[in-house]
Amino acid sequence: MPNRLQHETSPYLQQHADNPVDWWPWCDEALALARRENRPILLSIGYSACHWCHVMAHESFEDVEVAALMNRLFVNIKVDREERPDLDQIYQSAHQLLARRNGGWPLTVFLTPDGTPFFSGTYFPKTPRYQLPGFSDLLEHIAGAFHDQRAAIDEQNASLRAALASTGATGRTHRSDFTSAPMGALRDALASTFDADYGGFGDAPKFPHPADLDFLLRNDNAQARSMALTTLRRMAEGGIFDQLGGGFARYSVDRRWSIPHFEKMLYDNGPLLALYADAWVLTGDPLFARVAEQTVEWVLREMRLPEGGFASSLDADSEHEEGRFYVWDKAEVRRLLDLREFHVLSRHYGLARPPNFEGHRWHFHIAEPLADVAANLGMDEAEAAGLLASARARLIASRNARVRPGRDDKLLVSWNALMIHGLIRAARVFDRPDWLAAGTVAIDFIRDTLWRDGRLLATYKDGRAHLDAYLDDHAYLIAALIESLQARFRPVDLEFAEDLADALLDDFEDRAGGGFYFTRHDHEALIHRPKSGHDGAMPSGNGIAAQALGRLAQLTGETRYLAAAERTLQAYYPALNASPTGFASLVGALAEQLMPPSLVVLRGPAVDLPEWQRMFDAAYRPGVLALALPVGLRGLPPTLDKAAGDAVNAWLCSGVNCLPPVSAWADLEAELNRIGKPAGAV
Repeated sequence: MPNRLQHETSPYLQQHADNPVDWWPWCDEALALARRENRPILLSIGYSACHWCHVMAHESFEDVEVAALMNRLFVNIKVDREERPDLDQIYQSAHQLLARRNGGWPLTVFLTPDGTPFFSGTYFPKTPRYQLPGFSDLLEHIAGAFHDQRAAIDEQNASLRAALASTGATGRTHRSDFTSAPMGALRDALASTFDADYGGFGDAPKFPHPADLDFLLRNDNAQARSMALTTLRRMAEGGIFDQLGGGFARYSVDRRWSIPHFEKMLYDNGPLLALYADAWVLTGDPLFARVAEQTVEWVLREMRLPEGGFASSLDADSEHEEGRFYVWDKAEVRRLLDLREFHVLSRHYGLARPPNFEGHRWHFHIAEPLADVAANLGMDEAEAAGLLASARARLIASRNARVRPGRDDKLLVSWNALMIHGLIRAARVFDRPDWLAAGTVAIDFIRDTLWRDGRLLATYKDGRAHLDAYLDDHAYLIAALIESLQARFRPVDLEFAEDLADALLDDFEDRAGGGFYFTRHDHEALIHRPKSGHDGAMPSGNGIAAQALGRLAQLTGETRYLAAAERTLQAYYPALNASPTGFASLVGALAEQLMPPSLVVLRGPAVDLPEWQRMFDAAYRPGVLALALPVGLRGLPPTLDKAAGDAVNAWLCSGVNCLPPVSAWADLEAELNRIGKPAGAV
């Protein structure tokens, strides 16, 4: 019989609904049962695209004997880390304190009935291997320790809670002490670990770290921008980018970006899409344009939900094998292509070289530039491009007939906001109204379905929206709305952004210490309330909140938003100043505190404004906000309510000071070029 997880919306939890384990979702009833029966809790945290989560499930959670042991000894709780990032943050932090090493997924944590962890690990095999104990033996040992060593466990738990409480501590610095020193220090720290040959930072495994790349790209230092552009090029040429279907995998297992961990996450692809759009407008390199276009094609083809939002992820596995959907046998490729197509594709994507996946198969990456392929095969590059295009089409059609990786089709507001931001940024840069429309539909669905009576919800699936939204949901969505306002001004979007900002200040801000908690003030009581400034796979909610609130203050003139952004930086500045590594989002917010973005207000007939917007978006201007406001708008804030006549007039404003309006693009462009360095420059 299915267990209680059959009633959950999470595809990950539903994957475990048929386990013989008597799983509970995280709920008061499960915690009360543990307290009532004085049983330890086995908490398992994972997500649907996680390869090792699947391995542990097949080995242990689907095994009747292991499940019987779990059911006898523990109250077993299964959590989707994507729906409950608050729990994941708390117990990953606790694992690092207990195990003295980083965590991961699946996260396996043993709790006392009050929710405090006393032992943790990640993946455990069913029988001893990989220098890990067998899961069944571990269960017996942990249950015995819980009952026989309770006093020692309680003493350890008190220390752990105190240590967790200290992880959210922040300092306090007066604004007058802010300097650009953390910007230079972060740039230097990234340079010290930069891989000049293959891009990225450090050695394998390599993650994209979009927040760091965005910081470097915004910096007008030549070395900084070179690090970002080199990394983006090498990723685009590597196997972390799906050369056939578009979109990026989560990370590369090797230094060269050749072999990815094959799961594709929405939260990676949104920020990367924005970065590739920015890289193209900065350099004009067609590689960046191709990657941006193919990423959007993938998102709209494979990730868009019927309601208009976006699914969360694609699994790494299909048919119980990681990467099976994506890798190739050379004989299969040869059978599908004609000889000339094969010669071009095999040289370009590396089939002419030894196999790079598990010793006998190939995963595509750009092994030889197409211009070199054409020269070596005695044809011009246009001909080679045509043959590559036809070969790709044949292989895509064949690949689409394979068993597809599973898709986690729940909508997460935070991840959708990152994709909306990237999609609309790319729409502006490439002048694609269809991409803008897709982003706008997603915004409207979130506002209409997950914004209820001044309260944002975090997730939606199968007609059900639930769970209170977190800091990241609010901060990322405000940033996405600001990007949308620059693409096409809609008063409803400005109103929504202000409502979300007010909710942030009312429901999340630490007014005494500065910054924002990850959960609402009325969130359920847990063993710890996270308040972090570090970037992870996604940018820091505090960093994006500080950036977005500062920018929203520029648009609206509301000083309370600017003051909250400043309080956030006051709280985290001591940490930034001491060691800015991992704080790129907050360092970016600091840059905009020291040099606030300029504001361009375009007023005039609706028919004439798009041409001015296209000219503005044709250059990389990270330190300028630009809004096009057609004649006839009512209720604008004073910062935006400029006179509108029969022709376009442009106001360039810095803070409360605006230059006289200009009516010729050349005059505005000259002023834009004069105002100085972009935000983040040092």
